[in-house]
Amino acid sequence: MSNDGAPVRRSRRGSGAVTLHDVAKLAGVAPITASRALSSPTQVSAEVLRKVTEAVSRTGYVRNVLAGGLASTRSRLVAAVVPTIAGPVFLQTVQSLTEALAERGYQLMLGQSGYVNSREDALLEAIIGRRPDGIVLTGILHSPEGRKRLLAAGIPVVETWDLTPTPLDMLVGFSHVEVGRRVAGFLHARGRRHLAVVAGDDERSRLRHDAFAEAARAAGLPPVPIKRVPAPTTLKSGRAALAELLAEHPAVDAVFCSSDLLALGVMIEAQSRGIDVPGRLAVVGFGDLEFAADLQPSLTTVRIDGAAIGRQAAQFIVERAEGRQVGERVVDIGFSIVERDSA
Repeated sequence: MSNDGAPVRRSRRGSGAVTLHDVAKLAGVAPITASRALSSPTQVSAEVLRKVTEAVSRTGYVRNVLAGGLASTRSRLVAAVVPTIAGPVFLQTVQSLTEALAERGYQLMLGQSGYVNSREDALLEAIIGRRPDGIVLTGILHSPEGRKRLLAAGIPVVETWDLTPTPLDMLVGFSHVEVGRRVAGFLHARGRRHLAVVAGDDERSRLRHDAFAEAARAAGLPPVPIKRVPAPTTLKSGRAALAELLAEHPAVDAVFCSSDLLALGVMIEAQSRGIDVPGRLAVVGFGDLEFAADLQPSLTTVRIDGAAIGRQAAQFIVERAEGRQVGERVVDIGFSIVERDSA
């Protein structure tokens, strides 16, 4: 409705969306005044601000921040791509990234690429077209086409949850290879001689468990059987994998799992078979999810500071978006093995 009670005629421009002109007309001010009230409210009178705010409320108008961003080259939007939001391992990173960006006036747009037949390229095409102030990616393995688009876009990019001396732009993560080596050494030092792996079929998991198997071989241990399951991994797939593993390799006395959910499934399957954990079978997970410490027995696992990854990625993006130079572009946050009862 207009001030005289008549319906507001919307300037559709093909979409039917309420425009700034609609808001200005309802408020009884010029479009440039309405724009100034929305972008710089201290530059208009309290009465004008009240009228424009009421008009926005009545019409449901949402500012086209992209159009405003084109003039200032700043969108205050950051895009992040993760393999899945179904698994909890990335949630801490996403939460801390969201909070750290919000503190600086930026908003996060989240995309899910999947593991098999990754949708990362399609997501990147859509994201880059919207010209965000930064892009946060999971991992360092991108298609040639994806790498070309990212390099050509000139948008700050932070790769996460992996490590390489040659990132696309900036990187914060840890070495999956070193995780595998350290866990193999951990189990060997505790007298375990028949090691095995239950792992998701994603590339970062492969890096960890190939390194685990190689470290076991270097220590003179028997070949390490690896049971791979579809990612994202589940408790159910952990149970099924241990059943198959024990049927084929009954001497196994330690299992390294690519996620805490898999480890939980392995422990439940072991307990259902009367197999003592850790007496007969040691179990090590990955992620240190919230439930790991509360299991019986409590779960030995690899802790990654996902919150630190999110905070550092946000800092990288904001510094670059605000025109400041980034010193060290590769940050290794490391990891720790949290020793609990299961190993």
